[in-house]
Amino acid sequence: MAHIEIRHLGYRLPDGRPLLDDVSFRVGDGVTAALVGPNGAGKTTLLRLVAGDLTPTTGEIVSSGGLGVMRQFIGSIRDHRTVHDLLLSVAPDRIRQAAARLADAERALAEHDDEPTQLRYAHAVTEYVEAGGYDLEVVWDAVTTAALGLPYERAGSRDVNTLSGGEQKRLALEALLRGPDQLLLLDEPDNYLDVPGKQWLERQLRATTKTVLLVSHDRQLLAEAADRIVTVEDRQVWVHGGGFASYPAARRDRIDQLDDRRRRWEEEHARLRQLVHTARQSAAHNDALASAYRAARSRLARFEDAGPPTRPPKEQNVRIRLRGGRTGKQALLCQRLELTGLMRPFDLEIWYGERVAVLGSNGSGKSQFLRLLASGGHPEPPDGQPVAHRGTVRLGARVVPGLFAQTHARPDLYGRTPADILMTGYALLRNDAMAALARYEIAPAWNQPFQTLSGGEQARLQILLLELAGATLLLLDEPTDNLDLASADALQRGLADFAGTVVTVTHDRWFAAHTDRYLLFRADGQVQETDEPVWTEGRVDRPR
Repeated sequence: MAHIEIRHLGYRLPDGRPLLDDVSFRVGDGVTAALVGPNGAGKTTLLRLVAGDLTPTTGEIVSSGGLGVMRQFIGSIRDHRTVHDLLLSVAPDRIRQAAARLADAERALAEHDDEPTQLRYAHAVTEYVEAGGYDLEVVWDAVTTAALGLPYERAGSRDVNTLSGGEQKRLALEALLRGPDQLLLLDEPDNYLDVPGKQWLERQLRATTKTVLLVSHDRQLLAEAADRIVTVEDRQVWVHGGGFASYPAARRDRIDQLDDRRRRWEEEHARLRQLVHTARQSAAHNDALASAYRAARSRLARFEDAGPPTRPPKEQNVRIRLRGGRTGKQALLCQRLELTGLMRPFDLEIWYGERVAVLGSNGSGKSQFLRLLASGGHPEPPDGQPVAHRGTVRLGARVVPGLFAQTHARPDLYGRTPADILMTGYALLRNDAMAALARYEIAPAWNQPFQTLSGGEQARLQILLLELAGATLLLLDEPTDNLDLASADALQRGLADFAGTVVTVTHDRWFAAHTDRYLLFRADGQVQETDEPVWTEGRVDRPR
C-alpha cells in the first residue's frame, strides 16, 4: 500500500515570494497521477517538498510505501559518477547510507589493514547485507541488462558521461520500477527517451501496481498512462479525476466557471457598495434609517472579508523572436562523415531555410552530431569535449551556429542569474535585459542562479541566448523536452518566422511533424533520409 496526501500546503521561495498556497490533494494506492502546468508554476518544487528536499512553509505531507525519486536532471557534463553511483542514487535511503559506510570502510581498509579497520569493514558488510544492498544488486543486473544490454558486473563501473541522456533515464526508471519502493516521484521521466522508450514507459506505467506522481509535458504519454491530472497554476492546485483525453475540455469548463463566479461576485460587490452608498445618503437626512445604514455596512464588510473567488489562471504569453539572417545557399555540407563507433560514413547537404529533423534511437550519436556541427567540424568543440570523427563538415558562408544543449548542462551559466547573463554576457542594459526576460516569462526569476531555475525556464533562457547571439543555424537538441505546452507552441511559431536553417534532434512526435526533411540514424549505423518520421525500435548496434 502506498499513497500521498497533501494538506493545506504552502511554500515561499527564498526571496519571500509565495509559490504554492493552500494546496491539498491525494493520490491513492496504485494510482498514476500527472502533475501538469506552466513552467515555473511549482511542479518540481512540489515533488521536492514531497521528497523531503524542501520544508513547506505551511501544511503537511503524509505518505506511505517507501519513497523512490527520480530528479529532473540525472547527470551533467560535470558528472563523474559511474553507473553504480547512478543506480545507488535512486535506491532506498537505508541502502544508500549503508553503501556509503561500506565505501568508507573499504577505503580505510586499503590504507590501514589492521584489526580495527577489518572489524569496521566486516560490520559495514553486515549492515549492507541487512539493508538489502546485495539483493538490490541482483535487481541492478536485470536493470543494466534491460537498459544497456550489459550485466551489472560489466556496466557498474562505466562512466555516466558515456551514456546518452535517454540511457541514463532508462537506467533510473528501470531501477525504480523494479525496486522495492512503492511510491515513485518521477520528474520529467520521458525526457531524452526516444519514441520506443516513451512507449515502453507508457506500458510500464499502465502495468505497475505502484503509486506514481510524475511531471510530464508529453501529451501522448499523459493520454496513455495517467489516471488523473493534477494541475499546478497560479499558486494553487486542482485535480481532474479523468484521464488526459477529457482534460482540455475540463480545464475550459473550469475557466468558464471561475469567470462566471468572478463576474457574479463583482456584480454582487457593486450592488452592496451601491446599497451602502444609498443607505448612507438616506441616514444623513433621517436618523431613523441609521440602523439600516449600519446593517448595510456590516453586510458589505462580511462579503469583502470572505474575499473574491479564485481568478481564472493567467494565460501564458511567451514571445520568441528568432531573427536569424541571410546566409549562403548551402548552409551545411558533410562529406563521408563518420562519428567514430557510432555511424558509418554518409554525405549530407542542407540548404538555407530548411528545417531538418534528426531521428533515431538513444545512443545513436545524434547529440554528438549536433555538437560537431556547432564546432563547424573542428576537432575541439566550444565545450572542450572532442567529437571523434572522420570525414569533413563545412558550414556555408555567413552561417553562425547556435547550439541548444539537450541536458541544459551549461557550466558557463552555473551560479549566474538570468539578468547577469544578459547584462554581462550580451551587454544589455538592465531595462532591456528585463524586457527580454519578460518576453520569455523568466522575469520573476531574474535574480535566481541558473541551476535553480525550472527545466522549462532553463530551456527558454537558452532559446533567448540563441536569439541574442544572432545564430543563423539553430542546432536544437530535444528543445521541447522541458517546455510546457504553451512554450512549445511559442517555439514552433518562433521557428516558423526564423530566417535561417534549423537542425533539430527530437523524439517529440508532434514537433517532428512540422519539419521539412527527416534524417534517420539507424540502429545498424547507417544514416538515411526518409519522407516521413520513422521511430526506430530496439537497441542501437554500433558499427565495429
